Amino acid sequence: MTFIDKLSAAWAANDSLLCVGLDPDMARLPAQFQNDPQGIYRFCTEIMDATADLSCAFKPQIAYFAALGAEEQLEMICAYAREHYPHIPVILDAKRGDIGATAKQYAREAFDRYGADAVTVNPYMGSDSVEPYMEWSERGVIILCRTSNAGGSDLQFLNVDGKPLYQHVARLVAQKWNTNGQCALVVGATFPEELAQVRSIVGDMPLLVPGIGAQGGDIAATVAAGRTGNGTGMMINSSRAILYAAPQAGEDFAAAARRVALETRDAINQHRA
Repeated sequence: MTFIDKLSAAWAANDSLLCVGLDPDMARLPAQFQNDPQGIYRFCTEIMDATADLSCAFKPQIAYFAALGAEEQLEMICAYAREHYPHIPVILDAKRGDIGATAKQYAREAFDRYGADAVTVNPYMGSDSVEPYMEWSERGVIILCRTSNAGGSDLQFLNVDGKPLYQHVARLVAQKWNTNGQCALVVGATFPEELAQVRSIVGDMPLLVPGIGAQGGDIAATVAAGRTGNGTGMMINSSRAILYAAPQAGEDFAAAARRVALETRDAINQHRA
């Protein structure tokens, strides 16, 4: 099954556009995982168990694992997802971007080592830095377009022939790079007007949308700007607000994560019709 097929099935099966980000910050993990050599694995898999029926995707951010030398635990987490939730796509958030020969190794890392269904990549070095990922014809390639951070405007809003650069990226991916039909774009919820512009350019191409939850993106504006005609088309990511819900709620961390994931999914669904 291709990435897009799996994503479309998850949208329908779970009635959800919520993507749960897995960003394990050791300083914020519950106390029982702090000194556990497998604590990151246990924490992330329990979050997945608590939210799987509410999610359209899981998105582990590789930096949180690599910084702690926990790549083996990331491999185990991806394997756990494939075994227990094979219907939910796993997006490796790596934002890779390098020359073709090196990009091919990054693609092997994402798709062979971790078995991810999709990977995020940076388009700054152009088409030959993205093409190696397309060799895995059924896997997704999710390209940075209009990112959720304020500093993204430094480059993404540069005027190129009368249009901001992020719109050129959207058009390039939609019209030239999406040769396998498995591409998607990263567009932040913090900029709903730009999100709407991207949607108008790329048609029904899926969008990975960070920026709600801890970053403050508005759910109603995000859904209105980015949904497709059938009310799907987005993977709206929330990481910290779900992962670390327990300290504020005074609940078990997994129960708190589920509660916030359910609230978020339902809030998104209120605006999909």
